[in-house]
Amino acid sequence: MVASRNRTTAVGRVAVRTKKGIVCSSSPLAGAIGAQVLRNGGNAADAAIAVAAAEAVTLPPMCGMGGEVFALIYDAKTNQIQGISGGGRAPMGASREYFVERGYEKMPTDGPLCPSVPGEVDAWETIVNRFGTMPLADLMAPAIELAEEGFPLPKRIGNYFTSHVEKLKKYPTSARVYVKEDGTPYAEGDVLVQKDLARSMRMVAAGGAEEFYRGALGKEIAEGMAAGGGLLNAEDLAGQKTEVYSNAPSVEFHGHTVHATALPSQGVLTLEMMSLLDGFDLASMGHNTAESVHTMVESKRLAFTDRLAYVGDPEVVEVPMDLLLSKGYAEQRRKLVDPDKLADIVPAGELSQSGSPNPSTSYFCVMDSEGNAVSFIHSLSQYYGCGFVAGNTGILLNDRTARGFYLDEGHVNVIAPGKRTINTIHNYMVTQNGKLVIVGGTPGGDNQPQWNAQVLSNIIDHGMDVQEAADAPRWTHFPGTDPRSIDQEMVLRMEDGFDEDVIEGLEKRGHKLREYPEVGTPGAVQLIHVNHETGVHTGGTDGRCDGFPIPE
Repeated sequence: MVASRNRTTAVGRVAVRTKKGIVCSSSPLAGAIGAQVLRNGGNAADAAIAVAAAEAVTLPPMCGMGGEVFALIYDAKTNQIQGISGGGRAPMGASREYFVERGYEKMPTDGPLCPSVPGEVDAWETIVNRFGTMPLADLMAPAIELAEEGFPLPKRIGNYFTSHVEKLKKYPTSARVYVKEDGTPYAEGDVLVQKDLARSMRMVAAGGAEEFYRGALGKEIAEGMAAGGGLLNAEDLAGQKTEVYSNAPSVEFHGHTVHATALPSQGVLTLEMMSLLDGFDLASMGHNTAESVHTMVESKRLAFTDRLAYVGDPEVVEVPMDLLLSKGYAEQRRKLVDPDKLADIVPAGELSQSGSPNPSTSYFCVMDSEGNAVSFIHSLSQYYGCGFVAGNTGILLNDRTARGFYLDEGHVNVIAPGKRTINTIHNYMVTQNGKLVIVGGTPGGDNQPQWNAQVLSNIIDHGMDVQEAADAPRWTHFPGTDPRSIDQEMVLRMEDGFDEDVIEGLEKRGHKLREYPEVGTPGAVQLIHVNHETGVHTGGTDGRCDGFPIPE
């Protein structure tokens, strides 16, 4: 029997229902701030930015001003969904030759060579200006207070400080903020004070995105990066721009339409998985049976193979999105799923006569009393990003350049100056008959599309409410798309809670089962469901995280 040491879901947790607004966040403090914004008359976009700013303080392993953002925003009056793309580009000095000449075979694992341009702050301002009703400074004020006065670390976040203390000790500017003076890690219940971060946030509150990207704070960040030997400079920062788009890509799944964030986010992976699974009767297979898990794993492998083969920065690579997400293509691909056996090799799909080509994050969602909604994910990539704080700014930088790019010449995602990597973080909304019914997402890198598919099937195929769907035992198939692990053994990681006959059935089909690792994101699913007949908004927050749904 495969058992997980990382199964932490709460017993007896129930969904939260309201006819007003609701916030689902991994951080109870951030969720409470967002709910207060709703009570004060702010809309979903206002609350989302208040939550994002607060999470940038309370979830330092996951997200922050040095990170990136992807979001979907729903307007209840028009039933329209608009997307926000706030990822950054590789520094202009980040060429393949730069790393190869310095002896790298793969991108570095941490440090100042790792970041892409942070997109978080520009995304905040863009969302406030386009969709909000309140000033950015007012929405950031509670987060600034948390950073200045400190807050007690909850259990899960405290554990990450303990497990990653050596990474934080590696860089003096980071250790000064995130490690105690005696060299021991912060832990659950300790009060974390971030006065440098509070100062930087006050500068942004006063001067907006201009201050972060082209003002005195931007200069500090660039100087801090240069002092540490990084490539990110003032010109890179000055070029950041958030994209706003309509017509988010979508596919059909069992009578619903699933919408996800567009490229360069990895929303295409959730969408291709759902498109493939639309052709299987998962309801009749049963929840978490050997048959249903095997079918979903094989669909995951097909989608991930296509992602690795065809998907890159759409400004550099012509990505055949329409074809990848078409019903005809899904029908062709799902023929490769053998119900009784794990495929030895999963090839990329044939998209043309030329054949196949060359070869830690936080999510939250908000809904206001009018039914407007925001699905929001922001990330530093791996835990604590690159581990490097830029100077005395208190701002941890992401490591997206290091995690997303390859050094293989000719690869669709080979690093190049100013290029965007395909970003693992993404989120979704689900509509039925043109109206929003589900808002959801989770952190977890390449686990995200796999967990998204499981959660959506839990709700749509198996009739679970959002809390039950978030808490149900999950699996993840490894590896995914990360260049650092792509060559490792292919295994199926199982949480505790799967029946013995399921384990035996999967092993009989050829799956190599493993315990879920002790250190790693066990998921932090956040969900909101809308019942248009009753007007009830139902929130569910994964028992694997510290948060709870908080109503207006």
